[in-house]
Amino acid sequence: MHLTPEQIGAYHRDGFLSPLSVLSEAAADAVRLQFDALEAEVGQERAGIGLVDRHFDQPFIFELATLTTVLDAVESLIGPDILLLATHFFCKYGEGNAAEKFVAWHQDVTYWGLEPPQALTVWYAVDGSDRENGCMRVIPGTHSAGIREHAKAEKGGNLLSINQEVPVTPEEEARAVDLILRPGEASIHDGAAIHGSLPNCSTRRRCGLTLRYVTPSVRPVAMSSMKRPWRPVLLRGVDAEGNFKLG
Repeated sequence: MHLTPEQIGAYHRDGFLSPLSVLSEAAADAVRLQFDALEAEVGQERAGIGLVDRHFDQPFIFELATLTTVLDAVESLIGPDILLLATHFFCKYGEGNAAEKFVAWHQDVTYWGLEPPQALTVWYAVDGSDRENGCMRVIPGTHSAGIREHAKAEKGGNLLSINQEVPVTPEEEARAVDLILRPGEASIHDGAAIHGSLPNCSTRRRCGLTLRYVTPSVRPVAMSSMKRPWRPVLLRGVDAEGNFKLG
């Protein structure tokens, strides 16, 4: 299930690739039921953005992160030595105060404390994700210019950990692409690609699981914006660098 040369070329040109089929409909239904159970256990408030690195205690999350279909795609883009850096659910609910939540334009690696600032994110759709319920949006090609300076979002409701936002021009925003996914599909984006998402204007939940991957050549030089130490897991290849304390 490695990516084709055309898919690899599109990823390097645009900074993202979507959609990719990851699970069958039946398997995706099973994942959604397992997330539903986790959500019921912790509550919607925490399930919104508070479920970080639960692959250490929730087998279904680790199974998603280690799927052959996922790792083959990741290997096609970053090579055979793969560390799972982190996992993080992002849920947006379309009712009450939660309906105002959005994700401001940003670049993932800006505040992750990595050198070089290189990472790749697989965004797995637990629920269907479309324009109405606030799917992810990416501005093509913005990864190629490196990291931009971020400011604080002026609008309330930003789900990002420290309310960061990168200014974009009207011309850039007009080029944004909606990454519409069915349950069981995923997108992949470069850690420097500018992306975000609008509020959920539906009555449907929009839940996605982000799977973050790096190569062993990346090293931590500062605490991330979430003030949590990284606990990467070696999934493929070898870690000849020893830059991280592996989980």
